[in-house]
Amino acid sequence: MRTEAWLFGGVALFFAGVAVFYGIWSHWDPAGTAALVVAALMAAVISFFCAMNYRRRGRRPQDRPDAEVADGTGPLEFFPPESRWPIVTAFGFAVAATGVVYGLWLFLIGVGVLGAGVFGMVFQYAARDSGREG
Repeated sequence: MRTEAWLFGGVALFFAGVAVFYGIWSHWDPAGTAALVVAALMAAVISFFCAMNYRRRGRRPQDRPDAEVADGTGPLEFFPPESRWPIVTAFGFAVAATGVVYGLWLFLIGVGVLGAGVFGMVFQYAARDSGREG
């Protein structure tokens, strides 16, 4: 993951530099400058994620030139068999988007359902490692 962190870090620096030059050249055009700053921030987040994974887990078999294909075998990650939370999240987003058109009350209901769906997706299997299923 170290290579990926450096790669996305370079992309983030590139977009940040282009954002500065574009902003100066265009007399701080808000739309283009904001788009470039957001692109730089998104690349920086990915770079940070890759760097933290490398720091936590160390080198992967893909990072070593002397690694064999068999070094990358082993158990895959946990994939949940079924979940109702993506449907709840999608419904909450649809209600919130409809609430933008029809009123604040519907938007707030949608944000509440959306928050519950995201919370459910994030913490659905949080207790999986401790032996209890949630």
